[in-house]
Amino acid sequence: MRYFKKIPGDRIYLSPINPDDYEQYYIWMNDAEVADNIGLASQIYSIQKEKKILDEMASSGYHFAVIRSEDDKLIGGASLHDINQRSRNAQCGLYIGDAENRGKGYGTETLRLLLNYGFRTLNLNNVMLKCFSYNKQGIACYKKVGFKLIGERRNSCFVNGQYHNDMFMDILAEEFYNNA
Repeated sequence: MRYFKKIPGDRIYLSPINPDDYEQYYIWMNDAEVADNIGLASQIYSIQKEKKILDEMASSGYHFAVIRSEDDKLIGGASLHDINQRSRNAQCGLYIGDAENRGKGYGTETLRLLLNYGFRTLNLNNVMLKCFSYNKQGIACYKKVGFKLIGERRNSCFVNGQYHNDMFMDILAEEFYNNA
């Protein structure tokens, strides 16, 4: 079995990362649109580097492959990281890799599954994310799930010849369940 339905949803499920998928992740990390939106535009990813990163991610933390249920196809990645169990907070991130799978609600469903897992299973109370002001599709997804803007760092990222703001958003467990 290539994937395991650790966190099942309606149209997708979250599975522990499979390091054997390094070639697909390598393609995504070198795709300008994906790399720009997750803050890796200036990075160079070789196949060897991506395999090493996936091996490390698969052996620690809460890193998931986003799998489309209808055909068990890998379509993205999601994670909860920088977890502080004592203060019950964490950060999250996600992306949908291929353009053909964006704009179809997979990101929203991924985020809802990830947050439900974080709040119910990991007993978190606050989850934060950082995104870039130019990532309008991501921001719309985060707001739809219930994230609120908590601050901006002005002109803090330089992408494609322009400065953009870092945006910080968060959500509390009670807000997530009241919004569901």
